[in-house]
Amino acid sequence: MASGFLRVRGNKIVDQNGEVVILRGASLGGSLNMENFMNGYPGTESSTRAAMLQVMGTENYEFFFDRFHHYFFTEKDAEFLKSCGLNSVRVPFSYKHFESDLNPRVLKEDGFLRLDRIVNICSVHEIYVILDMHAVPGCQNSDWHSDNHTSYAAFWDFKDHQDRTVWLWEHIARRYKDNTWVAGYNPLNEPSDSEQVRVAAFYERLNQSIRAIDPNHMFFLDGNTFAMEWKGFKDIVPNSVYSIHDYIMMGFPIGQRYVGSSEQNAKLRQQYKRKREFQDQHGVPIWVGEFGPTYENSDPDSAAINTCRYNLLREQLRVYDEDQLSWSIWLYKDIGVMGMISTSPKSAWSTLLKPFLGRKAQLQVDSFTTHKSERVDKLINDLAEWIDEVSPAAKRTYPSNWDTKQHIRRNTLQTFLATTLCTEFAELFRGKTQADLDELAKSYAFENCVQREELNAILANRSC
Repeated sequence: MASGFLRVRGNKIVDQNGEVVILRGASLGGSLNMENFMNGYPGTESSTRAAMLQVMGTENYEFFFDRFHHYFFTEKDAEFLKSCGLNSVRVPFSYKHFESDLNPRVLKEDGFLRLDRIVNICSVHEIYVILDMHAVPGCQNSDWHSDNHTSYAAFWDFKDHQDRTVWLWEHIARRYKDNTWVAGYNPLNEPSDSEQVRVAAFYERLNQSIRAIDPNHMFFLDGNTFAMEWKGFKDIVPNSVYSIHDYIMMGFPIGQRYVGSSEQNAKLRQQYKRKREFQDQHGVPIWVGEFGPTYENSDPDSAAINTCRYNLLREQLRVYDEDQLSWSIWLYKDIGVMGMISTSPKSAWSTLLKPFLGRKAQLQVDSFTTHKSERVDKLINDLAEWIDEVSPAAKRTYPSNWDTKQHIRRNTLQTFLATTLCTEFAELFRGKTQADLDELAKSYAFENCVQREELNAILANRSC
């Protein structure tokens, strides 16, 4: 087992004895940073929470989320992760657990207590923790997972948003600077800066501030444009691992089915190599901070589809293992979309949400769980065709890998329409007693969840 602080040496991560450490782990997304497709609500976490607070009242609202966070990660979860051969977890969290927009720069101790609990459980089981600020003031990208109610990443245009983020990281560094089971800090999840120079500048600023407090812990630095590209990056931040997110379209419903052809494998490797060109040029370590396919549960052909997805995952892991890369799969626990384990279909949570989840899928308000709809597709296609006709510049709107249809879906369906459904979701909790709410929260307890056995076997035998 590795010992002491982990650090960067050349293009490797090593322990205090100089022994190479390869971090293989999973993300605890869905708890301290909830996401719509992983937990079942529409839109953003804060919009949904606001609607739930209004329907449930303060006492029941606080009771439910206290029990939810408690059940989501316990000793049993850590034991299971360890049994799968994993030695690290990435812990996504929102800044809103630690400060309020209406009361900025006033720390909330409750947020630290929740994070402390996860770190302490992992430490007991000799699991490294990577602290990931998944949502920052102003939103570092345009997506729901940064709790963004719009498509505007205001973080990059307002210095105060950046100042508050540095301030919070300074407090986090003071809290964990002596903890050797904290592998390091992942300052921004999937930043997206249209100017393509401000991400690197912010990392340099953060480096200067944090190193004065904590000279030991590594940084895990995501690339720009959802951790996929490195334009504007020149100087290397010392003791830093550079992160790519390596999602493959063949692992999602809208992608081509993976059959393991030479052409598909060549495309997979070409995409991967493009993302890591910066790291190779500068001789720094690579961490695949997110990857993984989604899985089908209700499609008549789900068994065959999922077999293809498992084979795709095997191929990705084969590539990473060939290059001795550290990685963290997305995701450990959810409601059955991507997780290693998930809430049981018979659980109180899944039973309550089932009709609403079907409605969300038909309305295509979640990008990971949409069902095909000829009516919606026609509306989107017609509008995109008209926009591209009257404004050809729309096709060049950042990020450049999105076409006009993707921008429309994000802005109309997954932002505006999704937000209008938050009250409908919250109404599911009206009249629930605290006993009812405890049962709902307990759906996330390890002993009440179901395992995706083939996925977990692949991770446990990751060189296959």
